[in-house]
Amino acid sequence: MRVLITGHCGYIGPVMTRVFRKAGHEVTGYDTGYFREQIEDAPAECYPNHELKGDIRDIDESAFRGIDAVVHLAALSNDPIGDIVAAKTEAINGGGTARCGQMAKRAGVRRFVMASSCSLYGASGAAAGDLDESAPFAPVSAYAKSKVSGEAALQALADATFEPIMLRNATAYGVSPRTRLDLVLNNLMAYGYTTGVIRVLSDGTPWRPMVHIEDISRAALAAAQAPVGSLRHTVFNVGGIDCNYSVRQIAEVAAATLPNCKIEITGENGNDPRSYRVNFTRVLTELPGFAPQWNLEKGAVELRDWLQLHEPDPERLLGAKFIRLKRIQDLRAGNQIDADFRWTGARA
Repeated sequence: MRVLITGHCGYIGPVMTRVFRKAGHEVTGYDTGYFREQIEDAPAECYPNHELKGDIRDIDESAFRGIDAVVHLAALSNDPIGDIVAAKTEAINGGGTARCGQMAKRAGVRRFVMASSCSLYGASGAAAGDLDESAPFAPVSAYAKSKVSGEAALQALADATFEPIMLRNATAYGVSPRTRLDLVLNNLMAYGYTTGVIRVLSDGTPWRPMVHIEDISRAALAAAQAPVGSLRHTVFNVGGIDCNYSVRQIAEVAAATLPNCKIEITGENGNDPRSYRVNFTRVLTELPGFAPQWNLEKGAVELRDWLQLHEPDPERLLGAKFIRLKRIQDLRAGNQIDADFRWTGARA
């Protein structure tokens, strides 16, 4: 297949590209480039066969010509970034998803896989039980709300000629050529490695479902390869068996993996309203070809081994190279992107 991956220069993108290329598919990447320079050494298969540069708010039909399937990753993908300017998050994530779907459909693409998020279940709480795909939405952040609107826009386009598949990914973790250290397990591991203390700013009770970025990529591959019309469902929560953890439990996995680390539950940010447990039965039984390969303990070992290749320097590991909010702040402070998150003439 010829596959277009939007947002290929992000955290998941290089791993997704590798998974698709190893499966024998030809990959075109489309990205505006906020995080292009954040890459570390990566094998050739982490790079697409072809590359297009642009903003998904402006993408046109030509980007999709000759494409058999789309995997849509592109988004402002961090709650603190989204909360800087919620309207821009909606324009990029919600509006950009709608435009990608419209242009793909116009170009004759039949299979469109959206990287959505379990965060749209948001403030459901543990009392709601393990949520399946029919659960009501309770988004808290601008990012989660934009995923709700993005899904709705694609659902409105669905017909016999265009089949969008929504993959509601659990909270991501794992190592990438563009590793992020602002996601819960990655972040706790980075703080523990650089300071010797794993600090949990909430009371540790909120629940998070967790999934490795390679398993996210495998789910996208399975969805893209499934013949159009062959799936009984078009919405899947993406995760594995026993992958719901409290934040305290995630911290305990990090502490058990890192030598000489202790946990501090500070509670200074109170009880995080984002708390949800998720049911993954549908993806495990009804998405042909998908079988998760990772668990949290294995992912923590991978992260520890990656961290030990870097000096335990908090200014660097917790700086703009690995923290998305700080990278965006640097681009804005340097007048490289404007208030609309568009590149300016001052771009280096």
